[in-house]
Amino acid sequence: MASREVTYNGHKFSINYEIENPSAKTDIVHLHGWGSSKDVSKACFNSTLPEFRHIFIDMPGFGKSSNKTILTTKDYYHIVDLFLKDLKVKKDIVTGHSFGGKVATLLNPKLLVLLSSAGIVPPKPLKVRVKIKLFKLLKSLGLGSFYKLFASKDVDNMSQNMYETFKNVVDERFDEVFKNYNGKTLIFWGKEDTATPLKSGELIHSYIQNSLFYPLEGDHYFFTKPQNKEFIAKKIEEVYDKMHTKE
Repeated sequence: MASREVTYNGHKFSINYEIENPSAKTDIVHLHGWGSSKDVSKACFNSTLPEFRHIFIDMPGFGKSSNKTILTTKDYYHIVDLFLKDLKVKKDIVTGHSFGGKVATLLNPKLLVLLSSAGIVPPKPLKVRVKIKLFKLLKSLGLGSFYKLFASKDVDNMSQNMYETFKNVVDERFDEVFKNYNGKTLIFWGKEDTATPLKSGELIHSYIQNSLFYPLEGDHYFFTKPQNKEFIAKKIEEVYDKMHTKE
């Protein structure tokens, strides 16, 4: 485990990371979801794809990586991109789970691997819409400090700036980003996923013309199941080998 400092927009970020198979020539970068860390990605992929150099990253504000400011998804992209360039990591393959899927897409790797990616915003249930209106009313009355009463469980124990960051990214629509993405893409999804419903995966697949879509058994963390992570690893290897042969 190591850390490297990146400066972006006048702010310094200490990025925590781990590298496995350091002598391998092909790089695969793993980006976790909101509220998660590189440990989840590592538990899934550390024992697979031994021919690749794995780079597991804690994005700013998660795991052991620092963040003291308010960010957007594009900010995360720029920070991760600076980190990869500084570490001389190639964007051969980038996997992104949930929120990490949006960052991974912006990185424009040779092979994009989406795992129940965020970016499609389904209609909110009535109780959620009521909660949002109530929060906005309290904020207008100067009572915004009670934000944690209305915050998603995704921001439990997080600082005010990370909550503001969450608000920036949670309802961010990536429809046009996916539609304009031309890179080779593998999309894997949990059939029982309620955080990012299967319909979202089907929509992303329809947006990205050069994509393959694989619904698998499981929920939002379907990729941690032994049979699923082996299947995902096999497909990554197969597709990347074909791409490499054509080059």
